[in-house]
Amino acid sequence: MKGFVCSVCGLVSINGVAPDNCPVCHAPKTAFQEKEDAIKTPKDAANLTEAEKKHVPVVKVVKTCGLIPEGCIDVHVKMGEIQHPMQADHYIMHIDFYIDNEFISRIALTPEKLNPAGALHLKAKSGKLTVIELCNLHGAWISETSL
Repeated sequence: MKGFVCSVCGLVSINGVAPDNCPVCHAPKTAFQEKEDAIKTPKDAANLTEAEKKHVPVVKVVKTCGLIPEGCIDVHVKMGEIQHPMQADHYIMHIDFYIDNEFISRIALTPEKLNPAGALHLKAKSGKLTVIELCNLHGAWISETSL
């Protein structure tokens, strides 16, 4: 899948244009390079390979929040149907979240200290939620769902 990739922090802009400044590291527009294969997608979503089962984010939208009782939707994400390793030489670097193709948040992960998962508390009530994770060895993988 095509996207503009920040050469400094790895953010993938998926709205069709490079931002004037990266919303994560604030690098200028010139730091973004358009790449045809910026994000990997499964070849057959109904029959994932073992590698795809470790990389495609699994997203769960919970309409009621346990922390903020009103006006909050929880989003839980784990890396893969089969848990992705978090070792010094192979790990998930970060998880990026987008609503309607606009970046909203990043969760940075540390190998050996964290599980390959994250959660957000959203104010948004509707829209397309996109999650992109970056594996240090196998690149960026995407999952999309409706809120």
